[in-house]
Amino acid sequence: MEKLDDIDLRILRILQKNSKKTTKEIADSLHLTASPVYERIRRLENKGYIKKYAAILDKKLINRPITAICMVSLRYHNEGFIDTFDRQIKALKEVQECYHMAGKVDFFLKINLQSLDEYHEFVRLKLSKIENIGVLESYFVLKEIFYTNEYHI
Repeated sequence: MEKLDDIDLRILRILQKNSKKTTKEIADSLHLTASPVYERIRRLENKGYIKKYAAILDKKLINRPITAICMVSLRYHNEGFIDTFDRQIKALKEVQECYHMAGKVDFFLKINLQSLDEYHEFVRLKLSKIENIGVLESYFVLKEIFYTNEYHI
């Protein structure tokens, strides 16, 4: 992977904070012209440093105030069972994030829902249908202290 210079890093920091900034606005803040900044952004996109641009929604305003963390341990761990779990969990639209873990649990799931009743129905009707789940532990966020989607670069 190529080494990013200071200007590339500054561009990435700016876009992490506000991806709606125009090329001209970014160029102005870097004391550069728009054309080289535009080329750098395109290069960062093409090289995969910038995966996509997204709007971060307010979960309360879209009626998804409950954040549940599910810790899932599988009964069987060979490649076929893990691949099957990966495929099945990706099909559940309620799951916002899923990580394959090392340690006491196999998978960490983050789910945002309207209510505890909706979570109960999700577990009862969807998550419980995944046959290889051995242990499922649920945790509920009481208060979000802070959230960021920015990496320290």
